[in-house]
Amino acid sequence: MPLKPENHEALLKRASEAAKYIAEKAEEGCFFNVISHYDADGLAAAGIIGKALFRLKANFRIRVRHWVDEKLVEEISSEKPDLTIFTDLGSGYLDLITQKLTRYSLVILDHHQIIQEEKQTNLLHVNPHLFGIDGSKDVSGSGITYLVAKALDKANTDLAPIAVVGALGDLQDKYEQRSLGAVNETIVEDAVESGYLKVETDLIFFGRETRPLHKALASTTNPFIPGISGNEDQSVAFLTNLEPSIKLKEGGKWRALRDLTEDEKHSLYNALAEYLISKGLHYKVLSLRGNIYTLVKEEDWTPLRDGREFAVLLNATGRLDSPSLGVSLCMGDRAAALEKALKILEDYRRNLSQYLSWTYEEPERVEECNNIYIVHGRNEISDKAIGAVASILSTNLPNPKKPIIAYAFLTEENIAKISARTIDEVVLKGVNLGEIMQKASEKFGGRGGGHDIAAGAQIPIEKLEEFLKLVDEMVGRQLGKQDVGS
Repeated sequence: MPLKPENHEALLKRASEAAKYIAEKAEEGCFFNVISHYDADGLAAAGIIGKALFRLKANFRIRVRHWVDEKLVEEISSEKPDLTIFTDLGSGYLDLITQKLTRYSLVILDHHQIIQEEKQTNLLHVNPHLFGIDGSKDVSGSGITYLVAKALDKANTDLAPIAVVGALGDLQDKYEQRSLGAVNETIVEDAVESGYLKVETDLIFFGRETRPLHKALASTTNPFIPGISGNEDQSVAFLTNLEPSIKLKEGGKWRALRDLTEDEKHSLYNALAEYLISKGLHYKVLSLRGNIYTLVKEEDWTPLRDGREFAVLLNATGRLDSPSLGVSLCMGDRAAALEKALKILEDYRRNLSQYLSWTYEEPERVEECNNIYIVHGRNEISDKAIGAVASILSTNLPNPKKPIIAYAFLTEENIAKISARTIDEVVLKGVNLGEIMQKASEKFGGRGGGHDIAAGAQIPIEKLEEFLKLVDEMVGRQLGKQDVGS
């Protein structure tokens, strides 16, 4: 659906109101308490607001969290901060925030579905859903934060590429040829016009700028290519069979995707398309090509140069307990932070490939129910990686019309962490995973929410079986009991 100008203007007006409020607080010498989500979008948002506050010469602290809970709210209440800014977080916890923090000044810069309408005068809320804009694909949390930063100072347009990275990390490239659209598109335009970004169409491999071709192919998980993703030996074998149509080495060294000619890329695309079709994954063929977002000011041969690679790097730091590195990168640190982050990235990619391979090894690890798939991650998949696994599997299982409900245990906290994912076609049929996660989790003493297409929850482990049964039923009801296999 095209972005309505009046909706966009209303969103920009609210962003300007938030910027004005933040500027006034900075002039008063207030201390800013920033709390952001731990995924790529959240870290990008934290980096954007951090850089904007730094330029205001404001005093601030950034903390990264998985979710808002009673413990976090109690921390904020005991600290009595001048102003707390939630980025990529907060809209799904308005009931808790507004009940417990009525005496404190709050700003929420988020894009998730809103649990309830806020009524407190101490809260300034910037969220696309308030203005009829889809927060699951039209603008991300870092995008909302960027709009506020830009309203603070036009000089902050140099942060537009970071918002692009955040949107890509949130898998918002859902428009034609895997492009960013709507509000995100206006942010892309800012980045291009200011000379920080280049957009072109090409094959989408992880490491297209940085890795030898066989490593890039083996590292690609979106789309996940069974038998090749996570397996360098099979990747080498696959590519070797394509010679001489593709020249794999130059001077004894492997070439990268960026080194291939257009004819060679065409041959590679056709071979991969045939391979995916042979595996029954014909619907993944279109995911092989799409818009490439290159951060042209970044050094060649680093993952910061490609928007999607940058996003994966941020995800790695957040999910492997080093979010400060990701925030530092988004704020401009390119020295020690990058070196450390690259090491973490290797661990993350290896772990993710292992988790994905694990799900394919035994049929019972992925259970097909009436209306959903259940990925039984238990203690075998890290709670920090379960969302990434669910995202990849949501378009790589035999029937993508069934939502994925994946879970992992936080045994020490007696919590099952749930990640729910589906595709646009299912959402168009009426499924809203954010609503389902919220309502189903509340019935069992948990909390949940998110987007219609991607959501999450936390529930007591002993309630998991009942929760999953209810979710299966709720998806069926939202589908009007349609045959999702049709």
